[in-house]
Amino acid sequence: MILVDTSVWIDYLNGVQNRHTDALDSGVVEGIVAIGDLIFLEILQGIRNDRDYRKTRQILLTLDQYEMFGKGMAEKCADNYRALRKKGITIRKTTDVIIATFCIEQRMPLLFLDRDFIPFVDHLGLSSVLTEILHPRRQVFRRPPSST
Repeated sequence: MILVDTSVWIDYLNGVQNRHTDALDSGVVEGIVAIGDLIFLEILQGIRNDRDYRKTRQILLTLDQYEMFGKGMAEKCADNYRALRKKGITIRKTTDVIIATFCIEQRMPLLFLDRDFIPFVDHLGLSSVLTEILHPRRQVFRRPPSST
């Protein structure tokens, strides 16, 4: 299963075609896309038209659903946020911390557009769907900073 962030869903539902929405479309066809309750909320609260709201809600309810902020997640999210802050990285939205931490804990790849997820990939082990698709089983090793 993969989780898809709100930003990709918004593009997808608005008919934007890019590699992220193509990956989402493929995942839906393959039956590997899940949705978290927080992402479900973010998508639905942004829909103004009642007809579009009902249609989108119906589609999203067909996906496997996960509760993202269950027992113990507050502390894990805080730990991840603090670990990034210690590296000088500030994540702008708490929801992104929750989504990334959930995916890390569940070992579930995330399909995202939002740049705030990149530090979670680089420093905390978040798996990016596009990295998995483009480089399956490839381990990325980062060169240590030079001491000069």
